[in-house]
Amino acid sequence: MDNNITVGSSTYEKIKHDIIFGILAPGKKLKLNQLKEEYNASVSTMREMLNRLASDGFVHAEEQRGFFVASVSSDDLTEIANLRILLECHALETSIAKGDTEWEGNLVAAHHKLHLLEQRMLAGDETEKETWKRYDWEFHLALIQACDSNNLLRLHRTIYDKYLRYQMLILTHRGQLAVDEHKQIFDASLARNTNIAVEVLARHIRKGLEHTIARM
Repeated sequence: MDNNITVGSSTYEKIKHDIIFGILAPGKKLKLNQLKEEYNASVSTMREMLNRLASDGFVHAEEQRGFFVASVSSDDLTEIANLRILLECHALETSIAKGDTEWEGNLVAAHHKLHLLEQRMLAGDETEKETWKRYDWEFHLALIQACDSNNLLRLHRTIYDKYLRYQMLILTHRGQLAVDEHKQIFDASLARNTNIAVEVLARHIRKGLEHTIARM
């Protein structure tokens, strides 16, 4: 693989991570000369990555003014959540229909990891919130992994990351209700009960939306 492509992809992921996890705050001006030092990349690479992040909606580019971290709003989050419901519920329905024993095994493993960490959080240990969100992502990805559409999975990843960014701004857990919803989605998916799995997934995302907006 071309080294420039490797460096660019790594830089893109690092900046996106820092936007999602609030290290680069909403509305912050992104200065190329400063960023090239922080991310150890050339100005041309930084400009290319910021343009890519702008096309994905994480950065806002203004003519004559430069690049800024995308701002946040309840209207934007609501739109993102509705798109996530649309994509993820469709992908889950397809995944349940097409999933094989490997899909089932990956789903069991992903839910097990998430559930153990959620139990620790319910007991008061909130020291691994980034790990919790990673396990949450891995579980939701495992649910839809068998949808047999790379385009859908790529689009879902971008929408999920935008949704996650809002969750990381408030860093609070919905507690037992969210844990129960994950278990219900998991059980229904393994039982191939598509209607219940999709219904609970949509409710899970809507409740997460309400929780986040109430604390913004």
